[in-house]
Amino acid sequence: MRIIGGRHRGTKLADLDGDKTRPTADRVRENLFNILAGGSYGKILHDAHIIDLFSGTGALGLEALSRGAKTACFVEKDHKAVSVIRANIAHLKRQDSCLVISGNALSLTGIRGDKANLVFADAPYGTGDGLLAVAHMLNIDALVPDALIVIETAKTETLDVNLMQKHHMTCHESRAYGKAALHFLTIAS
Repeated sequence: MRIIGGRHRGTKLADLDGDKTRPTADRVRENLFNILAGGSYGKILHDAHIIDLFSGTGALGLEALSRGAKTACFVEKDHKAVSVIRANIAHLKRQDSCLVISGNALSLTGIRGDKANLVFADAPYGTGDGLLAVAHMLNIDALVPDALIVIETAKTETLDVNLMQKHHMTCHESRAYGKAALHFLTIAS
């Protein structure tokens, strides 16, 4: 796994052994960042404050930092994955712009630092936890009002419409890539 674009382009990232996590495929990650850079959602990456939920190796948040984000907060409950995230951050020498939280994205009581304007939620497929974790981030006031939310699910999954309505979230588009789907949401003001 490598950083695809930006300042750290081509840098190899440490990966996790085993099957406890499922990293976002390079092709999906590349398409995601092409969409974000394309301007449909403004200059979202420039000086962005990121929350990377279910971050695994940290590849999404680190890719965002490489492409101009200011800070990234990584939330991961697997202790081995947390060690890999920390190693990847150190390898890129980005300790000053990163916060790693070893905990469950569904039950955090708060997040230090700036509120996020971009959230990645790549929960285990079939759980619905990505959308639940984003709703929880809203409950703990971790997001700015116009935050962009990107949720990765299995292509066959749909987002819980009732939960989206309850939290005033709108899905603007969903795109499928192989077995994965990316959903782009915002919060209605």
